[in-house]
Amino acid sequence: MSTATEHYDRFLAEHYTWMLGGDIGTVVTAQLDLLRRLGLDMRSHEKSTAFDLGCGPGTQALALAQLGYTRVIAVDTSAVLLDELTRFAAGSGAESILRAVQRDIRGAVPVLADPGSVETVVCMGDTLPHLPGRSDVEQLIDEVAVALRSGGSFVVTYRDLTPVLHGSDRAILVRQTADRILTCFLDYTDDDTVVVHDLLHTRRGDAWTLTTDSYPKLRLPHQWLSARCRAAGLDIAHDDIGPGGLRVLHAVKP
Repeated sequence: MSTATEHYDRFLAEHYTWMLGGDIGTVVTAQLDLLRRLGLDMRSHEKSTAFDLGCGPGTQALALAQLGYTRVIAVDTSAVLLDELTRFAAGSGAESILRAVQRDIRGAVPVLADPGSVETVVCMGDTLPHLPGRSDVEQLIDEVAVALRSGGSFVVTYRDLTPVLHGSDRAILVRQTADRILTCFLDYTDDDTVVVHDLLHTRRGDAWTLTTDSYPKLRLPHQWLSARCRAAGLDIAHDDIGPGGLRVLHAVKP
């Protein structure tokens, strides 16, 4: 079984933008709408820094740039996805605002920003459950809380995988087009972890090829995550189910 980082490097990264629908502009618009509804528009501020942790091809980072942040630091372990982000940023005119950093999201914020200097940190698209354990989630939340300035925001979108699916309900179609079909099925190993088995069928001519890989994801109860944010000194401004069934958590530093 792969780690989440290994899974993206050797299996998922080259297909990730396709998984999102293939049109980055449409996804950026959807993320822009969500962040605006949470009150994160920064056009009235002269200078502001935002982090996008687990940025992938940059749908949140590009949205943050459009919201008026003057510096957006996008962090991911995947060189493939960061290269896509760089190309998308150049195409949108946001290359002077965005900084792409290849590294683990754990420990990134303290290295790249001073305490109390960051306006917004987002960790979206189900990134948080890719961390190895709940202690890593706690570490990340503590790092974010220290970095945020007073009134700063921490936004997470993720799947609460604590409800157990049974039988064929464990098989999930992610996306299908004429030349690619991605499905996954879930194995529940313990109360904290589910193993995701990805099955990718790709077509060339009349022949189909199957590629598979597996990796663990954390099962993070939404009550636990909200409690960890409060323990780090953050107030919960919003915690509910959002677009695509992802849970949306918005925490604010008093």
